[in-house]
Amino acid sequence: MDTDQNSSVLKEGFLVKRGHVVHNWKARWFVLMPDKLLYYKYEGGKRGSCQRGRIMLKDCVITCPFLEYDYRPLVIRLQTQSCGEHFLEACSREERDEWAAGITTAMATLRLNDAPPDNQSEAAPPKSLGLHNINLSQVVDSMYDIHSGIRMTSLTEQCNTYSNCFSGSSVVDWLVFMQLVLTRVEAATLASALLEEGFLRPLGFRSVEALRSAGLSQQFLDDSTALYGFSDSFKKRGSVKPEKTLSAVELAGKVVKRGYLLKQGHKRKNWKVRLFVLRSQPGYLHYYDPSKDDINPAGGFSLRGCLVSALDDNGVPSGVKGNVQGNLFKIITQSNAHYFIQAPTRQEKTDWIEAVRGHS
Repeated sequence: MDTDQNSSVLKEGFLVKRGHVVHNWKARWFVLMPDKLLYYKYEGGKRGSCQRGRIMLKDCVITCPFLEYDYRPLVIRLQTQSCGEHFLEACSREERDEWAAGITTAMATLRLNDAPPDNQSEAAPPKSLGLHNINLSQVVDSMYDIHSGIRMTSLTEQCNTYSNCFSGSSVVDWLVFMQLVLTRVEAATLASALLEEGFLRPLGFRSVEALRSAGLSQQFLDDSTALYGFSDSFKKRGSVKPEKTLSAVELAGKVVKRGYLLKQGHKRKNWKVRLFVLRSQPGYLHYYDPSKDDINPAGGFSLRGCLVSALDDNGVPSGVKGNVQGNLFKIITQSNAHYFIQAPTRQEKTDWIEAVRGHS
């Protein structure tokens, strides 16, 4: 038996990985071991038997969040001494942070095991960067930078759309990525100071209510649904350009569920991994090609009047072809288009069916 299998598995699941030679993005099944990260093909909703590679964690450096990909905000970068850089994309902020925490813990354990016994008592906790020494004006200048500044877009909260804004969690991501702070707590504190000094302003109910009722350290929300913008009085030439917005009503709804699923093509009937995003108010289900850096969906449909049902895992249902591993469900739209979808687990299938029914 492969010695890799004798090691305890700390975490496993699929991520989208950028290729080394050809920089395309493909779904891979990852297995986190105490000293390495293994990855396999991800076929038909299951892990393939062929191991595609490994990332050794000893002396590895992790960057999370890694924000240099414009349309991929959930990327983790791993830098190794032998194999260079690896870029891994999760399907949600929570999943990204769970993978980053698991990998960081494994690397810290490796360092601790390698440290000489007499040096262990001399280890000191990481020091804070000292927020009182940070020039807030310089922070905002960096946020405005046309090349590396924070990205502005149009976001919707409670049916109201706000232009040229950003979420609280994206501000925290950016502050950590730019190494202006060490932790997300420090980032939220720094952002609260920017609010207090009038460099930033709250937009929407959640951020306004937090500013009105919370203490200073809790006025800024590290949350994807809390919206903020630059102060109207703070305007500069050469600022970052607002992202061109998609005016379609179908993309204005709140994201309530997202994840990778297998979808059968309408013409060729082949199965491909797609990132599905379910929005509410209005209810739409869109799917994206993870191999492309594109903010526009590859397809989608309104959930109004949709019918969704689980398909029996015994045998191949009518209309389904190719490599079928189970956990199938079908969505029939109001225009009578049929979508056959495979989930990675039975629980995920149930969750998606309930989510679609709840917004159709």
